[in-house]
Amino acid sequence: MKSEEIKRLSTEYNLQSWSKQKGLNPIPVKGGEGIYFWDFDGNQYTDMSSQLVNLNLGYGNKAIIEAIKAQSEQYCYISPGYGSEPRATLAKMLVEMAPDNIGKVFFTNGGADANENAIKIAKLFTGRFKVFSRYRSYHGSSFGAGNLTGEPRRFTVEPGVPGFIKFFDPYIYQEKIRFASEAEATTYYLAKLREQIVYENPESVAAIVLESITGSNGVIIPPEGYLKGVRDICDEFGIMMICDEVMAGFYRTGKAFAFMNWDVKPDIISFAKGVTCGYVQLGGVLVSKEIAAYFDDHVLSCGLTYSGHPLACAAGVASVSQYTELGIPEKVAESGRVLGELLEGIKEKHPCVGDVRYIGLFSAVELVKDRETHEPLVPYGKDPEGIMKAILGKLSAKRFMTYTHENIIIVAPPLIITPEQLKEEMAKLDEVLSEVDAQWL
Repeated sequence: MKSEEIKRLSTEYNLQSWSKQKGLNPIPVKGGEGIYFWDFDGNQYTDMSSQLVNLNLGYGNKAIIEAIKAQSEQYCYISPGYGSEPRATLAKMLVEMAPDNIGKVFFTNGGADANENAIKIAKLFTGRFKVFSRYRSYHGSSFGAGNLTGEPRRFTVEPGVPGFIKFFDPYIYQEKIRFASEAEATTYYLAKLREQIVYENPESVAAIVLESITGSNGVIIPPEGYLKGVRDICDEFGIMMICDEVMAGFYRTGKAFAFMNWDVKPDIISFAKGVTCGYVQLGGVLVSKEIAAYFDDHVLSCGLTYSGHPLACAAGVASVSQYTELGIPEKVAESGRVLGELLEGIKEKHPCVGDVRYIGLFSAVELVKDRETHEPLVPYGKDPEGIMKAILGKLSAKRFMTYTHENIIIVAPPLIITPEQLKEEMAKLDEVLSEVDAQWL
């Protein structure tokens, strides 16, 4: 097909997620390599968000492509009840990547149903029904995951399922209390969480679910001691700690899983995205040895037609292998340091930048009207003047491709990006932020 035909058919027959359909103008993509993709007119774009923070190893990874080809020549599908080499191999690799308390994995199709099944497993294991999650979280948009989600994308599934309880993130930058230290903030947020659990009856609470690092809602990095404190609360009351690693996992922060930056061991880990880098859709739930043993004698009431799909698992085996073979942890450490320096320079230079948050190659630029008051550039859940849309358009015009959420610009490029490429691309963001300073402050 030609470019215009692809665009016409896309807008005529596809419903595009999270969008009013009128006026959409998708870029027809012809190909991609490394951190770049291009259209049918030869225009090259730099992917500075790894698409939806899942294309960790970039475009055109030959090892992943060849693994999918090889598996397709054996068989493309076999149901979950049969033994499958790529499924068995990937399961072993993932358990070995995880902390030593983890015993088995249940495969899903993606992140939303990973979280759906994570909470089902926690409820089955504990016999309890309440599940805590945070207001600025996004855990998926299917009905269960949508109830688990805290931000406005949950509204369409309301009124929802009884037993879903929300609490606040440790969002220090926008907190009305000005803490003297991270430790003081941690003490405050943990005390409020524990108090809320007591008010909800701890014996009814099955799980606390949290993105190890809040992702699209601001790359909110937990203050020191916070995750350890949540672990302690869970231990105190017999609650399952579920870490959603869908976005932050697979070396996005430099560690195999983001919670490893704080030396904690969850009971359950949900994952997706980076396990196959988007080459084939796959997600899953890693569970502790104790939970795994429970289901030796109790029915695991979870099931999916495509659980552990052979093509997806083959892509997963190749992806997980590539993280090691390409030295991705070391690359993320080096490029992450450069990204942090560039972001700090941007924060110092631009009045519209209230805060920058970064860990590895996972970062956010928070835009404000006023640095003193921290007033967001657009109000929560709204963009009445289309300001963030306009900013995204300015970045796209410079072929810097990412996405925004609320008053935040996400910067999370493929983990193969070099420091030189980072400097070249971040200069484009710098230019656009100068326009924001001039136009909206």
